[in-house]
Amino acid sequence: MDVTVVGAGPVGLVLAAELALSGARVQILERLAEPSEAMKAGAINVPTAEALDRRGLLPAAEQVQREMLERVGSFVRTADDQPPGGGRPAPGSRFTGHFAGMVLDADLVDWSDPDLAAHTAVDGGRLVPQRELEELLARHVTRLGIPVCRGVEVTALEDTGDGVLVGTTAGPVRTGWLVGCDGGRSAVRRLAGIDFPGTGPELTGHLAVADIADASMLADGWVWSTRGAYRYGPQPGRVVTVEFDGPPADLPHARLRSRGGTPLAPVTLEDVQTSLRRVSGTDVTLTALRGAATRWTDNARQAATYGAGRVLLAGDAAHVHSPFGGQGLNLGVGDAMNLGWKLGAVVAGWAPEGLLDTYDAERRPLGAWVLDWTRAQIGVMRGDAKSAALREVVADLLSTREGATYAVKKISGVTQRVDLPGDHPLIGRYVPDLRLRDGSRLVDHGHGGGFLLLDRTPDGTFARHASAWAGRVSFVRDGHATPTGVLVRPDGVVAWASDTTDLAAITGLEAALHRWTGAPTTSAPEREAVEPVG
Repeated sequence: MDVTVVGAGPVGLVLAAELALSGARVQILERLAEPSEAMKAGAINVPTAEALDRRGLLPAAEQVQREMLERVGSFVRTADDQPPGGGRPAPGSRFTGHFAGMVLDADLVDWSDPDLAAHTAVDGGRLVPQRELEELLARHVTRLGIPVCRGVEVTALEDTGDGVLVGTTAGPVRTGWLVGCDGGRSAVRRLAGIDFPGTGPELTGHLAVADIADASMLADGWVWSTRGAYRYGPQPGRVVTVEFDGPPADLPHARLRSRGGTPLAPVTLEDVQTSLRRVSGTDVTLTALRGAATRWTDNARQAATYGAGRVLLAGDAAHVHSPFGGQGLNLGVGDAMNLGWKLGAVVAGWAPEGLLDTYDAERRPLGAWVLDWTRAQIGVMRGDAKSAALREVVADLLSTREGATYAVKKISGVTQRVDLPGDHPLIGRYVPDLRLRDGSRLVDHGHGGGFLLLDRTPDGTFARHASAWAGRVSFVRDGHATPTGVLVRPDGVVAWASDTTDLAAITGLEAALHRWTGAPTTSAPEREAVEPVG
């Protein structure tokens, strides 16, 4: 086996799919015998939705969003406890998110902002909860023929230099590379001896969907008190509680137990009800849980390295933080998209020198930012007077057009970029919605993975000079327009772009091709015929 991925959550599924598209033989090992029913992330950001779009999965995501909006719409229509002024967005309204429980007003956002306006094609596929996303990705993985071995736990590993020998509860596994996508209590990270520095937890949160006997006791949206905070909605029965009296009492012991593979104790109906009663100041009664509830903290840590030899980390195995702002799932999917094609290139034998090192270099700064973004929200959510005063200041800023637009851009991920050589404004950014003469979009031509080169020169100048890399690059010809050329990596990051057709543009393109796709696959620059689009 070329690569073994540990963990069948969204990150592991995306990574395995990207590796398979690159031609690698890959398998997934998952400790759980069945997919988790726990409710986690409630939506995805723009880069994650665009990752689905690049692989032809956007229609499935759009179907999920339609179903979710119907559920939310039902909640809005039937709720009889909505306070004056509402607080629940109307079904179909633009997704904005929240900062520290302060929901951002879509009417304040400048949707004409260039960063936001350049990424609208996936608006219909962002309200995708984690459970539904896992189901969607599991079908994708099945279509690609990737085996998922459930009920298998990793117990030991040895990097032999030319591969990894993995001890599991189902017997030894020999693999070329091992990638831990096994969550915040990652066995792979621990067994590889990778440090996990950061800041410890100071709160306990619960998330559940429950049957509520007397929902009229609960206010809509986020509510703060000296005891903590809670949110009711936007889906029927969904409750979130946050208590700032420290982490769960059994957390140190739970960590020790989890090292041996024993799962943490499940969250009970009584746990959620007790927490909700404390923070709401009511005697609200929950009669049943719909699916598994989850418990979490604001533990914020980042792995000292995302890779050690032939062992790599992605997702929560590489970084953990509180769920505020909905960044965790998206950060992990971004890791998987970045790592997948690079590790696939190494397995295939064409990776340029140092390519795999760029995984840590590119993803670490974004991970560090997310940790600080969530820490900042904790700072304004505490129930003490100082945090309450700070929350008022932040609320004032977010109630302005500039403040709301800034926060939505950050939360949505449209401003994310990688520090790459070149001075064109697109370089290092996720490729925007580039529509072609035939009505298609550039991403429609990349469902099978690989690099995409958009050539808008009248005579196909860029495609001709890149034809020596035809085995790794797909060429898309379009009418003359600017940008005149764009080279997009498999993870959607623009590696090169130009508005001209001069020698400097050609030189920059060839440098980017060498940097990211290695040596040419043919010796002749015009070996491959290039057909125009449209």
